[in-house]
Amino acid sequence: MKKYALVTGGSRGIGRAVSVKLARMGYDILINYVSNAVEAQKTLDAVRGEGRDGEILMFDVSKRSQVAAVLEAWQDAHPDDYIEVLVNNAGVRRDNILVFMPEEDWHRVIDITLSGFYNVTQAVLQPMLVHKQGRIVNVASVSGIKGLAGQSNYSAAKGGLIAATKALALEVARKRVTVNAVAPGFIETDMTEGLDKAALKNTIPAMRFGTPEEVAELVGFLASPHAAYITGEVISINGGLYT
Repeated sequence: MKKYALVTGGSRGIGRAVSVKLARMGYDILINYVSNAVEAQKTLDAVRGEGRDGEILMFDVSKRSQVAAVLEAWQDAHPDDYIEVLVNNAGVRRDNILVFMPEEDWHRVIDITLSGFYNVTQAVLQPMLVHKQGRIVNVASVSGIKGLAGQSNYSAAKGGLIAATKALALEVARKRVTVNAVAPGFIETDMTEGLDKAALKNTIPAMRFGTPEEVAELVGFLASPHAAYITGEVISINGGLYT
């Protein structure tokens, strides 16, 4: 039986770094993306560069019918395998102060993070429970722990993801499935493009943004056998920005 890991939003940034890290740990990687096929292929090439293989799965995590169709088709094509590691990484920012926030921007951010968590996790959870082995890592944010002005939608989504992490962890622990979250601060990715990085670095005790690879190392640890007794936790990785 091959070991498979599914990384949502795996085409760039943290998702790509996590895909490469898990490949180094011996997993074949299922790379989810919704719009950028070129970047998703680059992630798959990087996974293959680590000596593993993978597949690219296109679906919008917020669309339950898409998620179900793609993952059911994958499972039917791999009857003897299952997804052992799930990294819920897909997310978007639509920053604005609440008084001016369009309704669409509120729902889009919530739907991708929270409905995405529900749709994808529910689709892959039962085989983990049957095999009594699974790792779920949710990529939250410092915004879900510490409110940030202009991010009421993003903070609500990530805060809800943290709460869901803690609840699900209690439901599945006896089946040897762990559920944890990582909460990055400012990381050098497309998500932080357009920010005033020079000014923001002065607010971070470490005086720099983090790298996707640093986040991936933490995700890799939580997905490893060494973290079998850690569940329901939220681990910040933010250079001291908020403790």
